[in-house]
Amino acid sequence: MAFNWAYNTRDFKFILKEWLPTEKVFAYERFKDYYSKDDIDMILDPVYKIAKEMIAPTTDDGEETPARFEDGKVYVPASFKEMFHYIQEAGFGTSNIDENGEGVLPEVVYAAVQEMMASSNPAWAPYIALTTGAAGLIQSFGTDEVKEMFLPKMFTGEWSGTMCLTEATAGSDVGDILSRAYPTDDPRIFNIKGSKIFITGGDHDMCENIIHLYLARIEGASEGTRGISLFVVPKYWVNEDGSLVDNDVEAAGIEHKMGMKGSATVALSFGENNNCRGYLLGVNPLENDGKGEGMKQMFQMMNGARTETGHAALSVTGNAYFNAAEYCKERIQGRPLTNPKGDRVTIINHEDVKRMLLLAKSTVEATRAMIFQTYFYFDVRANDPDEAERKKAADRIEVLTPLVKAYASDEAWPVIGEMIQAYGGYGYCEEYPVAQAARDVKIFSIWEGTNFIQSMDLIGRKWTAGKGQIFAAWLNDIREFIDANQNTKGFENDFANLEKALNAYSEIQMTIGGYFGNKQYGMMPLYARRILTATAQLYCGMLSLSQALVAQNKIDELGEEHFDYAFYAGKVAAAKYYLQNVVPNVWFTAELVKIGDSSVLDVPVAAFDY
Repeated sequence: MAFNWAYNTRDFKFILKEWLPTEKVFAYERFKDYYSKDDIDMILDPVYKIAKEMIAPTTDDGEETPARFEDGKVYVPASFKEMFHYIQEAGFGTSNIDENGEGVLPEVVYAAVQEMMASSNPAWAPYIALTTGAAGLIQSFGTDEVKEMFLPKMFTGEWSGTMCLTEATAGSDVGDILSRAYPTDDPRIFNIKGSKIFITGGDHDMCENIIHLYLARIEGASEGTRGISLFVVPKYWVNEDGSLVDNDVEAAGIEHKMGMKGSATVALSFGENNNCRGYLLGVNPLENDGKGEGMKQMFQMMNGARTETGHAALSVTGNAYFNAAEYCKERIQGRPLTNPKGDRVTIINHEDVKRMLLLAKSTVEATRAMIFQTYFYFDVRANDPDEAERKKAADRIEVLTPLVKAYASDEAWPVIGEMIQAYGGYGYCEEYPVAQAARDVKIFSIWEGTNFIQSMDLIGRKWTAGKGQIFAAWLNDIREFIDANQNTKGFENDFANLEKALNAYSEIQMTIGGYFGNKQYGMMPLYARRILTATAQLYCGMLSLSQALVAQNKIDELGEEHFDYAFYAGKVAAAKYYLQNVVPNVWFTAELVKIGDSSVLDVPVAAFDY
């Protein structure tokens, strides 16, 4: 029983009650009659108790009795089923997106709920998230008939949902999918034929029905992504009287993964017996110049899932950090270099152990700040009465989505590696929780479009969106923050580093533009992932400093004797560490891009034979 959930809610409460202007969100028509800042503790504390006492104990079940495939069926641990239904029925799951529901939580508040659930059982949480994403697509694009048929039972958790994109011959290049859809006598219903792989939650025994959001090309539609359509394909067809019949959807097997073992990753066959049907969402491409709406629709779910994937990576990383900190405060080993004849000390007193922990703390808190800022923008985009405010929030989300997904999941791997190191030899043993964290977290840099795809989206699309004005406005947020605060006493060096990084980032953009002007097109993908990392570090540097200013004001107000002093002092220290040790990578990346080493482009493929 190696898993241990070591989280606490203090940083969530700091973000929601002290840092972000959540009073703006609570004042929106959607929430004003239900919640205020005063309710934050009342919302988070019960979820913390549920995560600690109910969800976390199920995590070892996923390791000891992982998802299994028997006689064409997929089975998951019984405790996963119990918790899935408990959370859905308690209103902490899919029903939180119900447009007609009362008392739904703002996205930025629900983010704390998500993080507690994802960190307390990383393999179980995707079943909730994917059901929510699938229901969201139906809610946005389904006809009234389709909504009435599927949403009520997805909101209650009686039915679950998935997203079905990947095929054996088409992963990231979705436009090459082979799945086909054929018309029937009903213009909204199509016969479906094809197969999908790597479908998380694609089959299981938790619910009576599984609702697949399925990409396919209607016969005769355009080739490539242009002609793809999206269908609602239930595992069991729903008759007019509500009864269920087989819909020719079969599980072909599951993947045996290095981590996330309780999360079923399934290969599925649709229409093997020519009896699979699905409901078309959106226009029929045969009536729209061959153009389908499937990719545009699916991107709603994919972009949400990308944010959730980065957040899940942070959740696993955060729990690894909390566990390592607990262990290092208890493990006695060695004597201080400054007092070699003194008593042995707990290892958290050794300089390199403190460095590893502060690296993890600063990265986790900086990344969490970016993620919660993004969810805050979700609430503004969906609810603000001012169209200009909604547009600004939407623009910020466009820039932040690849950063949230890729930076959080890229940094998770080395940070958890440092937490293993902090444990010493015990960290490498499965009897301790950080070994599982390393196995679980690696998938997040691959899910929902590999991080290289995210980096190409950043440079190829987000840099140039709106003729470059959207990204320029995002950078200007950082410039305005520096100009307004750079003379704050005690933070002069930190703001100097942030400004240096911002100036260096302009050099990165100009250099990449120069390479394009010289037709050196390979230089952009060569440096793309490193540029994305630098972009996120620049932004996280600003957010870390923003939080540190709030924390320092609290220290000045409360004094060092206050019970909360250590929390606020930790905020300041984490921000300073991040600005002085992580943010310099931005100007280092600028130097690398300007040097323009092309050895990767020049090396012959045959060289990798040796």
